[in-house]
Amino acid sequence: MPEMSADQRRAFLQWGTRTGMLATTRPDGRPHVAPVWFVLDGDDLVFTTGADTVKGRSVRRDGRVCLAVDDPTPPFAFVMVEGVASISQDPATLLDYATRIGRRYMGDERAGEYGRRNGVPGELLVRVSPHRFVAKDRIAE
Repeated sequence: MPEMSADQRRAFLQWGTRTGMLATTRPDGRPHVAPVWFVLDGDDLVFTTGADTVKGRSVRRDGRVCLAVDDPTPPFAFVMVEGVASISQDPATLLDYATRIGRRYMGDERAGEYGRRNGVPGELLVRVSPHRFVAKDRIAE
């Protein structure tokens, strides 16, 4: 099971419409995992979420997160990102990234629609700055 290089890891994270599974902790320590659409900005993963969702409240309370992305088809692969999340509510930046994310997952024709839907007050722009990667390729070989 080979470790991915940095370039392979970035290509894997950017390929297609793979969804990230974001892990956070609730105030009482219980884990919480939720899917997120994301884009890369360098090595940072960027996504939006509602300020009042479990993940939004969790990230504001404790920025330590883990995000896992996998390829569920043989021979299987995954990237796990441990890092610290920072939050922005800047309207222009939020709209820009919400539109980029919409483009990735819904295509050019619906990017603006999703940007306008998710780039609004009450949404958070979350940037995960990685501290550690685990990136394995061809697990079943």
